[in-house]
Amino acid sequence: MFCVTVDPSEFSHSSDRKKMKKIFWVSILILSVIVYGSHAPLIYLCKVDGEIPFSSSSVVLLIEVAKFMVSFVLLLIYDLNSLKVSLTWRLAVPYAVPALLYCANNNLVIYIQHFMDPTSFQVLSNLKIVSTALLYSLFLHQRLTVRKWFSVCLLMFAGVFYGYGGINDQGMVHTDTGMYVTLPGLILMVIYCLISGMSAVYTEITLKAQKIPLSIQNLFLYSFGIVINFTVHVSNTKNSGLFSAYSIWVCIIIITQAFNGLIMSVVMKHSNNITRLFIISFSMLCNGILSFILFQIQLTALFFLAVVLIGLSVYLYYGVK
Repeated sequence: MFCVTVDPSEFSHSSDRKKMKKIFWVSILILSVIVYGSHAPLIYLCKVDGEIPFSSSSVVLLIEVAKFMVSFVLLLIYDLNSLKVSLTWRLAVPYAVPALLYCANNNLVIYIQHFMDPTSFQVLSNLKIVSTALLYSLFLHQRLTVRKWFSVCLLMFAGVFYGYGGINDQGMVHTDTGMYVTLPGLILMVIYCLISGMSAVYTEITLKAQKIPLSIQNLFLYSFGIVINFTVHVSNTKNSGLFSAYSIWVCIIIITQAFNGLIMSVVMKHSNNITRLFIISFSMLCNGILSFILFQIQLTALFFLAVVLIGLSVYLYYGVK
């Protein structure tokens, strides 16, 4: 007979680590939802006489710069001494693809709205939820059950209902025409949703395939992002100075969106794109609540229907065994 003595403190340490990991992930997800959801209200606070006075391309560029700087600091503090692989251009090249795709979609968002009204854009853009899930299942070989596909569809319909009239935002959005969608607009929307899904899935594949610290992967990605977005910014003759018409709210947007981008890279590296979709959906509800608190925007029945659908979607995807 062998007598094995087990130190109870080992179980305690293991349990503590699991609790800390759970707390970390819950905190990350909540922060991401709040930051994502605060973007539209912050944009509204930046407006002067109903117009955005600053260059949007300059904001996107500075967000990329901020993410690069934070990633560089994290590399110096946490990862530089433990780095065991040599860094070559072959490791960096794959990140040019998502950088180009993200840039293309950022510009496509503006171009699409020449062919449809803003409400139609908000409603139809929710197709990227299904396109992302489809590409995630196809390229990462993740077979989703019928129940999980139904859950993803519920997320999409929640976005559709919210976009169509979840908040009564007549004081924030001014439209002079009804809803309309042209054929070119519909084709461009399909392209937009496919690019959105492909860029997200490609990023996840690349982050998980390379066994190097996330801070270095982010440096690669944001380096390409800086170069591409700088080119876009300087090529736009309508742009004035880089910091023209900036306010404290613009600075907050840059900081929060940089923070959110870094969180999303953690999610993509250690979780998956489905988690990212749920974050985006919950942030939609956060956006509605913040709009209600800050601007007294009325929440409609469609908003609460979206809340129910998202809650049911979470239960079906994660709760049912």
